Amino acid sequence: MEKIEHTTVSTNGINMHVASIGTGPVVLLLHGFPELWYCWRHQLLYLSSLGYRAIAPDLRGFGDTDAPPSPASYTALNIVGDLVGLLDSLGIDQIFLVGHDWGAVMAWYFCLFRPDRVKALVNMSVVFSPRNPTRKPVESLRARLGDDYYICRFQKPGEIEEEFARAGTARIIKSFLSCRNPHPPRVPKSVGFGGPPGTPINLPSWLSEEDVNYYASKFDQKGFTGGLNYYRALDINWELTAPWTGVQIKVPVKFIVGDLDITYNTPGVKEFIHKGSFKKHVPFLQELVVMEGVAHFINQEKPEEINAHIYDFIKKF
Repeated sequence: MEKIEHTTVSTNGINMHVASIGTGPVVLLLHGFPELWYCWRHQLLYLSSLGYRAIAPDLRGFGDTDAPPSPASYTALNIVGDLVGLLDSLGIDQIFLVGHDWGAVMAWYFCLFRPDRVKALVNMSVVFSPRNPTRKPVESLRARLGDDYYICRFQKPGEIEEEFARAGTARIIKSFLSCRNPHPPRVPKSVGFGGPPGTPINLPSWLSEEDVNYYASKFDQKGFTGGLNYYRALDINWELTAPWTGVQIKVPVKFIVGDLDITYNTPGVKEFIHKGSFKKHVPFLQELVVMEGVAHFINQEKPEEINAHIYDFIKKF
């Protein structure tokens, strides 16, 4: 881990913290919520050992990267703009792209906006979601999953941050990362995020107290607002991406998901993936992997398998 270099790059009006290691073709790794560059620690070391330059930034709003306060600063155009600016500042033309969770969402947008910069994409957990021109995403989620669905709850600035603060940062990290319940998370106010205080949260074998403490130290410094703003910008993204309605993802893709992942078990997603719609919108989908007995934080839970899946795909190009 001490071989990983940490730098700060100015891009798109913000300062971005970047972890990188190795030389060779570039693999850009995009993390999700509530994560950091650190969730790619296993992949950084593995890919660099095989002759790749692996780069994992803290995305806007996270870790040691700047966190503008407004949700309007967290649109897909902002995030992809940060990443294109990062590549330009490092003199990198084309990359292999790897994403998970919100990083996967932004990876889809990256391929939608700038396919010329992407050799191939390995995406995890979150499928490509074609824009519905008739209804905004939060409205759709509310109608399907109710007001207590976590993304609907996340829409309220301040309220959720207070709830997280009451539970404590480390407990919030533990409750998210250790969750293995595949059902769409509904969290009534009366229950709250982090669950009943005082009840122990047992860490899975792949997550140590040291890992939790690293995440918690960064979220204690930065707060959760930046990460939550990705959810709060969902409807803004919908407005801004109207020109891309119906556009397909035109880069080679491998998609990986765990069968216990909440995203895979969201109503309609399995049908979308397995009955042809996914392939229609992502015509160059070459490989589809559903990992048995694996939950949402797939790149940390099964690092060796994910390392092999990434390498087996990108080495073809």
